[in-house]
Amino acid sequence: MNLFDTLTLPNGSTIPNRLAKAAMEENMADAAQAPSERLMRLYQAWADGGAGLLISGNVMVDSRAMTGPGGVVLENDAQLEKFRRWARIGRSAGAQFWLQINHPGRQMQANLGQQAWAPSAVPLELGGMSRHFATPKAMDEAMIAEVIQRFARSAGLAERAGFSGVEIHAAHGYLLSQFLSPLSNRRSDAWGGSLENRARLLLEIVRAVRAEVAPGFAVAVKLNSADFQRGGFSADDAREVVRMLDGLGIDLVELSGGSYEAPAMQGEARDGRTLAREAYFVEFARDIRAAARMPVMVTGGIRRRPVAEQVLASGVDMVGIGTALAIEPNLPRDWRAGKDSAPQLRPITWKNKPLASLANMAAVKFQLRKLSRGRATNPRVSPLCALLAQQAGALLQTRRYRRLMRSRAEA
Repeated sequence: MNLFDTLTLPNGSTIPNRLAKAAMEENMADAAQAPSERLMRLYQAWADGGAGLLISGNVMVDSRAMTGPGGVVLENDAQLEKFRRWARIGRSAGAQFWLQINHPGRQMQANLGQQAWAPSAVPLELGGMSRHFATPKAMDEAMIAEVIQRFARSAGLAERAGFSGVEIHAAHGYLLSQFLSPLSNRRSDAWGGSLENRARLLLEIVRAVRAEVAPGFAVAVKLNSADFQRGGFSADDAREVVRMLDGLGIDLVELSGGSYEAPAMQGEARDGRTLAREAYFVEFARDIRAAARMPVMVTGGIRRRPVAEQVLASGVDMVGIGTALAIEPNLPRDWRAGKDSAPQLRPITWKNKPLASLANMAAVKFQLRKLSRGRATNPRVSPLCALLAQQAGALLQTRRYRRLMRSRAEA
């Protein structure tokens, strides 16, 4: 299997090659929480770079529930023309373009001034940084029903806007991942306890989304391969959830890992186990691939062509690349031309792992901001400088977000 072979999805559509731009959190919405001009420029760079599939950063299903203050929201059709333009740009060179739709649950900063929802009233455990996240409110049946409806509505709007599909985010410690994990889901009703009950919200959302969109519109799910916390969502759990998704019209499962509490996405496991620096999940994905009827994509630390080829050789169908494409958006085109590009950020060796995770994300966002302005990236940027710059920008975005929410409440 070649990196530049096509992939036909269960819905009959085709992805032109096996390289995907994985989701990264851009936080580049305009003042109306719609795609901004800078976000358009960023996706033009990725569209021109040659990846067969582009997956957006978080697009929120509820403006009250944000992974960051500058996030894009698709909860109604008020800004649909901007989304139509974004879709056209992402698909302009032949790639499929999917929106990653998400709800943060308890992983929402307290300074946004909104009530966080979660399966149970269990706060995040981030040491000294825990104070930045408020204790969430346990969701009742009405709140659960609303979340299901919101995911379906956002998917329907994405289809109307011209996107090729959506990816439902059930990883990285966000709401659907919180329901899946017995550490954050302490419920004793039909939405908690057994894995079947903990997976129920994800499965209900998949059914609602699939019923809302046409058969040819792609529906994917992002899952943790595990949440890398003892007693949490395990690799065996992930395998079972993939089996549960069979027969529900899923076109692809993406395997990633970790959460704010255990940022395995950056190569750290909370229980101290060593993770390979590149393609952490390949070995596990091989097992999942044997159990799954839909295509499988692996994301996590891939930046070199031989590793990407190793992933495909293991039986995985798509290779998701994040950070490397933030540094070099033309990476797929370079690999096709025979260049051995392997972009890499400056390593972060800080002892505080949650802070190191934030610094890593800030260094990635630094590259995204450069690309969005049409400038050259700088992978050697100081993680501390990137983090301070990002925090300053986030402060301004937070003030803007709070003003917007106040004005809507008063309207």
